[in-house]
Amino acid sequence: MAGRGRTFGRRLGSWLVDGYAALVLAYLLLPILVIVLYSFNKPAGRFNFVWKSFSLDAWRDPLRYDALVEAMKLSLAVAGISTLVAALFGTLIALALTRYRFRGSAPVGLLLVLPLTTPEVVLGSSLLTLFLDLNVRTGFTTIVIAHIMFSVSYVALTVRARIRGFDWTLEEAAMDLGATPLRVFGKVTLPLILPGIVAAGMLSFALSLDDFIITLFNAGSSVTYPLYVYGARRAAFPPQINVIATAILLLSLFALTATHLWQNRTLRQQPGRPLPPV
Repeated sequence: MAGRGRTFGRRLGSWLVDGYAALVLAYLLLPILVIVLYSFNKPAGRFNFVWKSFSLDAWRDPLRYDALVEAMKLSLAVAGISTLVAALFGTLIALALTRYRFRGSAPVGLLLVLPLTTPEVVLGSSLLTLFLDLNVRTGFTTIVIAHIMFSVSYVALTVRARIRGFDWTLEEAAMDLGATPLRVFGKVTLPLILPGIVAAGMLSFALSLDDFIITLFNAGSSVTYPLYVYGARRAAFPPQINVIATAILLLSLFALTATHLWQNRTLRQQPGRPLPPV
C-alpha cells in the first residue's frame, strides 16, 4: 500500500512539473503567437492592435511602406557587418584566452563579461558621450561600432565554451606531419571550432537585429527596424510590421534547424564524441 502511495506521489509530482513547464512555455510563446496571428489581421484603421477579420492583404504586399523596408534594410546591414567583425575579433580573443596563459588574461576575461552585465541604458549613454566628445556624427557607423562592442563579448564567451575541451594534440600531430601553423589552423582547428563560431554568429546577429536601447542613443537620424516599430505605435501600426516579424521568425527557425542538422552531421564524422540531446 505504501509503495502504491509513493508511486502515485511520484506520478503526481511529475504531472505537476510537466504542467508547470507547459504553462511557462505557453507564457513565453504567447507573444510570438500573437505576432504571427495579427499578421493575418485586417485592421479597421491605422493601428493593428484589435482583431477585426482574417485577411492575406498584408502578406500580398509586405513591402508596401518604404520607410519600413528601409528600416529593415538598415537593420540587416548593421547586423551583418557587426556580426562579421564580432565573429572575427571574438574568435581570436577566445583562442588567445583558452590556448595561452599570459599576464592580464584574468582582467581580459572580466572585461568580456562587463558589457553583458552593464545595463544597456548605461552602455548606450556612455557610447553617446564618447562619440560626442570625439565630435563623431551619430548614424550608421556609430550604430555598427556600438553593436560590435557588445557582440564581441557574446561571440568570445560562446566560442570559448566550445573550445574549452579542445584537444590541442591534434594541432601538434598535424605540425609533426609537416603542416605549417596557418595550414593547421585552416585544416584542423577552424573546422572543429566552426560550429561554435556559427552559433555565436547567429546569436550576435539576432541580438544586433533586436537591439533597441543602445541603438536609440547612437542612431542619430538613422532608423532601424526596432526604432521604426517603436515610433509606429504613435502614428500608424500596419500589419506589415507583423508580417516582417513573422518572416524573421521563420528564417530564424530554418537557420536553427539547418545549424542543428549540420552540427549533428559534423559530430557523426568525429568518432568517440556523443551526439548532443535533441
